[in-house]
Amino acid sequence: MSRRLTLLLFLIIFSLSGCDLLPETAPAPEPGPDSAESAPTLHPDKLVEIPLQVGYSYRGPFYEIYFTDPFSPEAKTIEGGLDVPLAQAIESARLSVDVAAYSLSLGSIRNALLNASERGVRVRLIMESGNMDRPVPQTLIAAGIPIKGDFMDGLMHNKFVVIDRAEVWTGSMNLTTNGVYEDNNNLVRIYSPQLAENYTVEFNEMFEKGFFGPNAVAKTPNPQLTIDGIDIETYFSPDDGVAQRLAELLRNAQSSIYFLAYSFTADDFGEILLDKQLDGLKIAGIMEEEQVRSNQGTEYDPFKEAGLSVYIDGNSGQMHHKVFIIDQQIVVLGSYNFSASAEQRNDENVLIIHDPRVAELYHDEFQRVVNASQK
Repeated sequence: MSRRLTLLLFLIIFSLSGCDLLPETAPAPEPGPDSAESAPTLHPDKLVEIPLQVGYSYRGPFYEIYFTDPFSPEAKTIEGGLDVPLAQAIESARLSVDVAAYSLSLGSIRNALLNASERGVRVRLIMESGNMDRPVPQTLIAAGIPIKGDFMDGLMHNKFVVIDRAEVWTGSMNLTTNGVYEDNNNLVRIYSPQLAENYTVEFNEMFEKGFFGPNAVAKTPNPQLTIDGIDIETYFSPDDGVAQRLAELLRNAQSSIYFLAYSFTADDFGEILLDKQLDGLKIAGIMEEEQVRSNQGTEYDPFKEAGLSVYIDGNSGQMHHKVFIIDQQIVVLGSYNFSASAEQRNDENVLIIHDPRVAELYHDEFQRVVNASQK
């Protein structure tokens, strides 16, 4: 009995001592602002729909894609649109928020910027100087947030936000109520410190050095990136030769070119599309009615005469996209209208994303806008 008791005591003591000898699990360190862990949980193998009251939104491996839905009955409430996730991202900023905005009227973005500034985040804005006297910019200025205007003949037409040097939001969407709830627009969010560096360098060129329009200097640090196997090109106008690169992509198209164009007056792009149709490629596009009716030199008429599948939008607001979808593989997006002003005078930004999943999302948007077009 004594041996059994001794063995039992030995096992109990060994078990207790083993628990005491196990190292304590240290709490995980707080992720830094540039850490990949600071981004929300992403899904590398599939696209996941993001719930949104007004609009369409999807999450990919390192990006989020958003489209407005001005045809939704709920758009009239002016709530729950694409400004919501952007405002939430600004509310989560810990270091810095840089905004380049052609125009700014959204109360949600105003409040998010004010809150960020109040908690010590560095907030800076660049705007088209002609839009700086409106209520929201003036409220931000009164709160001590610096806003720099371009004061140039061309437009500061960019629409991008850089948060914590780690993520970029950009697309065709102006930060206005009309831009989110009345117009057709797209917005992308990309988590990448290298891409953020590209946009920060461009921002600083304008904000710190006062270089706008033709005064800009071409020095993008990471013009071509590969993120999770997806190639992304970054261009800024008028210094990076955007038209030359877009013409090259269009000429190299093998099967199809779809476009959504607020303004399309660039003859060289138009000639390429006409040639590509003669080569047997599928060419189709949709254009903003106001621009078709008012623009001198619009490409709509020659497209229509040549039998291209080109449509006029059916939105009472603006069909404001500036998008090419090439071979269902490549998407061109950003603030750059297909015009001489965008190439030569305005401050613009362009992303070229080589990914069939992104191309599919933009083609779906093309179909939605065409389905609502004037027949």
